[in-house]
Formats: sequence, C-alpha cells, structure tokens
Amino acid sequence: MTMHDAALSRCPIHLGSDDLVDPTLYSDGNAHEVWRVLREVDGLSWRQVDADRGFWSAVRFADADQVLSETGTFTSERGTMLDLLGTDDPASGTQLAVTDPPRHTVMQARLKKALAIKAVDKQRDMIRDKVRGLLAPLGDGGVFDFGEAMLAMPMSVTGTMMALPESDWDWLTDLNTTCIAPDDPEYQGEGGRGISLAIAHHELFGYFQDLVRHRRDHLGDDLISVLITTRFDGRHMSLEEIVSNCYSLLLGANVTTPHAPNFVLAEFIESDVLPDWAANPQVGATAVEEALRWASPVNHLLRYALHDVEVGGTPVRAGDAVVVWPGAANRDDREFPDASTFDIRRKPNKHLAFGAGPHYCTGHSVARVTLKILFEELLTDFEDFRPAGRPERLVSNFVSGYKHVPITARRRAG
Repeated sequence: MTMHDAALSRCPIHLGSDDLVDPTLYSDGNAHEVWRVLREVDGLSWRQVDADRGFWSAVRFADADQVLSETGTFTSERGTMLDLLGTDDPASGTQLAVTDPPRHTVMQARLKKALAIKAVDKQRDMIRDKVRGLLAPLGDGGVFDFGEAMLAMPMSVTGTMMALPESDWDWLTDLNTTCIAPDDPEYQGEGGRGISLAIAHHELFGYFQDLVRHRRDHLGDDLISVLITTRFDGRHMSLEEIVSNCYSLLLGANVTTPHAPNFVLAEFIESDVLPDWAANPQVGATAVEEALRWASPVNHLLRYALHDVEVGGTPVRAGDAVVVWPGAANRDDREFPDASTFDIRRKPNKHLAFGAGPHYCTGHSVARVTLKILFEELLTDFEDFRPAGRPERLVSNFVSGYKHVPITARRRAG
C-alpha cells in the first residue's frame, strides 16, 4: 500500500446528514461540528463522491492557506466549485476566478487598481447613501427583513460602480442568488435546480453581452469600462472575456458582502454584541473582520494538484481535487485563540473569508468599506434590536448565509 492509499484508508467518509456536498447540511445541519471532527483527523480527509470522483478536504488553517496560496502547485483553472468537480470549467483562462498567474496577474491589474482602497474611498458617500436607503424602513416600527435588505445591498453598491440600470437591480439580484444557491427552493423555477441554474446563467450572460456592446460606444469611469479598456497579451479583452468577468464581479459581490451582517443579526441580536459595538464605535474595523471570520460566506474553494505534494502530512497526487473550507479554517483554534467565541476586539485576525494568495478577493476593499459604513449607520441610527421570527439559511454548499432575518428596532432619539 502506498502512502497515498494509506491516507485514503484512514480517512472518514461522511455520508447522509454529514455529507459536506449536501447543501442542506448548511441550511439545516451543523457543518461546524462536522468540521470540528475533521480538524482532529490526522491529515486531510477524503470524500468519495461516486465511482470516478472524490476530493480531499482542507479544514485546518495552515492546510487551507497552503492550498490557496501555492498557485504553482494547486490550480484554479479546472474550476473552483464542487458543482464542476471532475469537469473542466468552460471559463478557464478567460475569467479571473479560473485563471492562474501569471496570466491572472496581468488580467487583474487594472481592475485591482480600480477597486483599491484609494478608489473606493471616493465612493464612500455613494455607499452611505445606498445603505441609508436600505435601512430606512427599519425605523417604521414594523417587522423588517434584514436578510432581504442585505441580499440587495451588494447590487446597490456594485451595480452603481458597474453603472447598471437601477431598474434591473432586483432582477439581477434574484438571478445571482439562483446562481449561488441553486438548491434553494425559493430561488428555483418550475423546472427545478438544473433548469433554473441554466436559465439564470443564460439570462445573465445575455444581459451582459448586450450591455458590453452598448458600453463599448459609451465608455465611462465604471468597472465595465475598465474591463473593456484593459489590455493584456497585446490586445483588449474579447467580448467573451469581458462578459465572463462582469458575471464574476457581480457574483463575487453577492457572495461576500451580505452575509457577515446577516450572521451578526441572526446569531447575536439577543447578546451584548450590538450594544457593546454601538457603545464603542472605535472597534468598528476589528468587529467587521470578526464578522467576516465568523460568517466565512464563501463556503468552499476547489483546487486541483498540479503535481504530487504533501499537505498536512497527507500525500496528495497530481490531479487530485482538494476542497478548502474557509469556514472550517476560520474556526481553527491553532490560528484563532478561543475560535468559537465572537470577539469584536479580536486582533490579529488573519481570516480566510476573502481567500489567500493571488486569488485574494479583488473586491475586498469595497466589501470592507461597505460593511464598516453599514454597521456605523445601523448602530448610530437604531437601537433595541429584537428578533421578529426565525432566521432562515440559504440552501447552498457554496455560500454560507442567511436569506431571511426578521427583526424590529427603534430609531434613536435625535
């Protein structure tokens, strides 16, 4: 028996309610308990999906960081989501998320500059205005679905930065949610998961094709214009490349931004977290990082080994799939003392909510600024937060988040 086969033989295979592929584990089960058990396993754990496909799970921080950071050893180009396990992603080499360095670095350069903190700082007034509009109904005295408002927030911000017509935002938000949570019955049409996902992809890509063709003749200072005017390999991006990255931009914003605040309101509304945060606004930056660590909205990231390598003492063969679970890595006590405690003053806090290495989320500055402004507005203007119903989780193995968080609050005097 080889070292690789020996590692396979000692790994637990989780089936039924403990199946990491099962989206209902993240809506109705306890993924963190499964991950806690897996973190105690000696090395990576193996999950056999079917006769031909399986993957290693990286659930400890050091292992997850290694897989995400070593792009010369682990490739993104075959696909980054479990839905495509064993099937090469058709967007490989054209979309930033599924392109490796050095091509990825060149493609990303201008977009990264456009989304850097100096550029985002100029958008603070716009972001604050959008956030205030979303939170305004909370002061009316009735039940407010904070979860729905947060799902709409990324489109308000990123949609403005991409110069997308506001009349399209609600429709685009629903399509994006279908793409990230196709197993959730609330976002499925009559045809079920497969047909709903295919329709959402078809409509989004068709929408951006028409928009990009029009925008080429009406360039501005928006993010789509940045993509249109980006040059690499001695040429401009093709229509296919621009459209694919427009889709990726919008999808990324909808994955990362809503769920950190949703987790805080869903899980800590009756604790002293919100009063403490409101009374000590100077902790805003560390509190936002802790919310991101706690939520870890991107539930998994898939990579493939390019050559034989060892991760956490486990031999991984060239071609093996390795899935990083950021939510598991971000609760690793080896990296985060008392990791199961939500601490708004936690520092340092080198979480993996935005990934690691060259594929570190391009829009992280937008997300951080948006979240900081959101909590400033929420905790400055409102108080006496109370639950008004049971929060509901998204049914998805890709996104960890809430879709409904019914609450009430009072507007602060003055």
